[in-house]
Amino acid sequence: MKIAITGGTGFIGRHLARVLAGEGHTVVLIARGVDQRDETIRTLPHTTFVGISTEDEEKMSAAFHGCEAVAHCAGINSQTSRQSYQKVHVEGTRHVVAAARRAGVRKVLLTSFLRARPACGSGYHESKFAAEEILRGSGLDYTVLKCGVIYGRGDHMLDHLSHAFHTFPLFAFVGFKDQLVRPLAVEDLVRILRAALLEGRLERSTVAVRGPEEMTLCEAVRRVARVVGRQPLFFRAPLAFHYLLGWSLERIMTTPLISMAQVRILSEGVVEALPPCPELPDDLKPRLNFTDVQIRAGLPEAKGFTLADLRLFTPNSERKCQ
Repeated sequence: MKIAITGGTGFIGRHLARVLAGEGHTVVLIARGVDQRDETIRTLPHTTFVGISTEDEEKMSAAFHGCEAVAHCAGINSQTSRQSYQKVHVEGTRHVVAAARRAGVRKVLLTSFLRARPACGSGYHESKFAAEEILRGSGLDYTVLKCGVIYGRGDHMLDHLSHAFHTFPLFAFVGFKDQLVRPLAVEDLVRILRAALLEGRLERSTVAVRGPEEMTLCEAVRRVARVVGRQPLFFRAPLAFHYLLGWSLERIMTTPLISMAQVRILSEGVVEALPPCPELPDDLKPRLNFTDVQIRAGLPEAKGFTLADLRLFTPNSERKCQ
């Protein structure tokens, strides 16, 4: 089968591409080429890299030619002057759907966020929900996966926590109320994506995708610290502090340690889907717990943040797609 992946060089896209290419499927990676953390993804067997953005409907339609499905994984969790939530999530999805229709693609799958919803005061949440609505109203076969916090090799969660623990002696938890999370292993997510793309599962469905183990955010962070081998001084800080921190880091870091959208996400908890939606069938439900083994497998090289993480020293950098 021939499948296109938008955000193909990003975190989810890379993991999905490796599985599909490893099984002999033809994979078309659609990405701007900004995320260069793993150059080997572009040279996988049966894989073609097309360096375009989701703004270019004409070229996407050509790239989608012959594809039976598109996995739309492109997205951002903080905005820049060039890449806004409206532009990437809403307009980008509209272009992907139009290009898929022109190319005769039968199915589009969207990775969204568990609590994406309208009229909630968060541009991230609202734009993700708008993307869902575009796909649901497209007339194409579709699957919308409303995912919780995803972790694994090359993610933002383990990557940034590890770097923070190797850089700072202090770590501030978000807010004074401990929220719940259900960490989702990227391997579990890819298994679900594969079933929807290759096996015709979850047709015309919107489903919640969460990890099997529920815990407090504090417990999840402490588990990572223990595996990393660092024990910073943990303390709680008000939401206002974290929003200010997120606002500042979005402006000085190429990929912020925490963004304003992530502050909102963590302050709410990531357990219940909004709006409510069906659960996965039992055989597709995630089964990998947030264990030391899983955490260790997803950790980056043991190092702290450096000057290279600051915009001042990488002026032409942009946010990386998920």
